[in-house]
Amino acid sequence: MNTVRKAKLNTLLSSQPAGIVLTSSWLAGQGYSLELQKQYRKSQWFDSIGTGALVRHGDPVDYLGGVYALQTQLGLTVHPAGKTALSMQGKSHYLELSAKKAQLFGGVDDALPLWFKKHDWGLSLDCKLSSFLPPELGLVEYAHKSFKVKISSPARAVMECLYLAPKAQPILEVFELMEGLNNLRPAVVQALLEGCNSVKVKRLFLYLADKAGHDWMAYLKLDKVDLGSGKRAIVSDGVYVSKYQITVPRELEKHV
Repeated sequence: MNTVRKAKLNTLLSSQPAGIVLTSSWLAGQGYSLELQKQYRKSQWFDSIGTGALVRHGDPVDYLGGVYALQTQLGLTVHPAGKTALSMQGKSHYLELSAKKAQLFGGVDDALPLWFKKHDWGLSLDCKLSSFLPPELGLVEYAHKSFKVKISSPARAVMECLYLAPKAQPILEVFELMEGLNNLRPAVVQALLEGCNSVKVKRLFLYLADKAGHDWMAYLKLDKVDLGSGKRAIVSDGVYVSKYQITVPRELEKHV
């Protein structure tokens, strides 16, 4: 390897954190041509984990290293969400699930690259693409290894759980998660409620927070939140809650 190529390699290695994926398109934009990338692979400085994605040779890269590349190199809004984000912030009773499965959310325009979808990350990934919340609203930075990724704040994470409810997420379980969120910031919740376009999510969120008796509920300005009109049957054969005009599971309404 000539001096120029070695200097470029050293610059790359020193400027990027360990444990991340480097996408070919991003590298090319930084001045590392496809031919140069090929040389780096041939010299075993980098390994391919799929078309368009490289990792440092021998560097253990988990799915968050892939998410880092999606967010910072490809400009996607895909992020750890729902129960996964709550677990990462110590807000979930279901920590054992985090080692087996990760829940991701992204915007409807986010197209996951094949290398991310096909690579064996050592756990199953479920990525939901939706526009029910603005893509960047309610995200927080999470430090992992030597880099940071954006993940859902607790308030957004609960809303993502409710978006999946009741088919893919038991509502009673979400209530148990909600019970532990007694210190949410009202301003953050307010912004999320105003930005959310799912009437189901907003009504369920307020119902669960009300049922949990959280003090921060008193600081919300619900006159600025569009809760829609008419009754909504979240489940069939449930109990109707007139205050929020929703039908919820019987076991949830009876739960104290």
